[in-house]
Amino acid sequence: MSFGPPPSMTQPPPTARTTERKRGRKALTVLLAVVVAAALGTGGWLLWGGGENGASSDRPGTADGQGPGDVRETVEKQPASTVGEMAFRFSVDDMAPGEHVEMPGMWATDRILAKGVNKTLVGMRIGTDVVPGEEEWRLGLDGPICGYTRHVTVDHRTAVLFRANDREKDAFCNQVAFVDLDDGRLVWEDRVPYSVAGPGPGSATGNSTQDRPSVTLTHDTVVVTWGGGTVGYDMAKGTSRWATRATAPCQDMGAAGGRALLIRQKCWSTDESVPDTSWQHVTYKVRKVDPATGRTQWTYSAAKGIRDLGVPSSEPAVLAVAGGGTEITDLLSLDDKGRDRATISLRNGAYVADCAYGDHLVIDDCPTIAVGAGQVFIRSKDQLEKQVSNWIIGFDLATGDTTKKFDSGPGSLLQPLRMSGDQLLALRLSDDHIAPNALVALDPATDRETPYFFFDLPSEGEPLTLSNENDIVVQDGRIFFGAKSANGPAGDKKKQWLYLVLGIGSGGAAEKP
Repeated sequence: MSFGPPPSMTQPPPTARTTERKRGRKALTVLLAVVVAAALGTGGWLLWGGGENGASSDRPGTADGQGPGDVRETVEKQPASTVGEMAFRFSVDDMAPGEHVEMPGMWATDRILAKGVNKTLVGMRIGTDVVPGEEEWRLGLDGPICGYTRHVTVDHRTAVLFRANDREKDAFCNQVAFVDLDDGRLVWEDRVPYSVAGPGPGSATGNSTQDRPSVTLTHDTVVVTWGGGTVGYDMAKGTSRWATRATAPCQDMGAAGGRALLIRQKCWSTDESVPDTSWQHVTYKVRKVDPATGRTQWTYSAAKGIRDLGVPSSEPAVLAVAGGGTEITDLLSLDDKGRDRATISLRNGAYVADCAYGDHLVIDDCPTIAVGAGQVFIRSKDQLEKQVSNWIIGFDLATGDTTKKFDSGPGSLLQPLRMSGDQLLALRLSDDHIAPNALVALDPATDRETPYFFFDLPSEGEPLTLSNENDIVVQDGRIFFGAKSANGPAGDKKKQWLYLVLGIGSGGAAEKP
């Protein structure tokens, strides 16, 4: 794949900190629509489309009172038609056997689907069939992307972290870039500090491993944690608004943004009888921080024995903790002073909650936990006795009691995606691959399920629906499924067609009254 720096590259990568705009766009012609519809085996009801003209009527509104520097909270509109259209495809067929490409981060606007690919950010025109080299814009960075946030501002900007260069295997992840997703413009960049991994306040050197940094967005502020502390940047100017240092034995290991700012701290025990490598050596704290000043507003100390901690929601504050194992066992609801409000047990795996765990530290990326309308929504364990089924269950954040239950019915599975105002957007996946999949809205107030649109996927694209391995984004009347990494063909296979991103939208041209 020609997004440097994999060994199979035959042309130099884009110059660092430069943008290349592709003026020639690949339109989806009627002939292409017919050919692809036949190839996907959809019987003609899944069409190609979803370009600018078809999407504008389904453009969501933003939450009340949001300004350009706020994190986007869009409210999707019910489409006029429930017929799904293929709105976008990004694919590749030139990966070499054994080649591996990291693809961290995926973001959508009303007209652009943006993706991280190794050391490059690419923006692609929605409504097109794209292969590498046909992007709307490219932004080359000095080194591979090593951190990202799922958040996007109201004016379509986001932030990533990247390494100092791609020539050294262990180049430090110490650069932050703030990027305009509409045109690929680098708004600003800066170098951030770094610290040595593990307990202690020491600085990393060329021979030591670095603490994993993280980046997030909140009101008018880009926030980077780097282990030894946290930096808050002015979103518009890129200047430092504030910087704080972590106090031993704790380090700043992850930030959760959105409506508020929570900093996760990893604290190391001074008990010499406990090995440094043991999870019993670590405890967690969470600080709520004023994004304008960096001042701590409250601190929550998690119970001893917690092995990991994620933050599905910063406001209201909801924590996802793994107690005794590596899987999430409980959700903790906190009040506006950081005190325990309710504990929601996942009942030894009867309910499932996922936060993203991997090489990139993104503690507020919990793709199947949705918080809103005074509740948190998760899914049940898949039921396999007769026909595959499950349900989505709501829990009251004040009491921890169950509230709403949405059954998938036999032969399908429901997966919560995100809130859209007071509605819960969910993905309904067909188990038999005959009945269509669907994007649906669930109303906690009425228990009503409203289909937004039905759709099918090519068999090669079905693995993209696995939320723990891929990005799933609902934005501006469309749902996008994107790979977090890609691998070349195995064995003796010389060529393999890979779907990297698929997007589906409604075929309606007018909003439903």
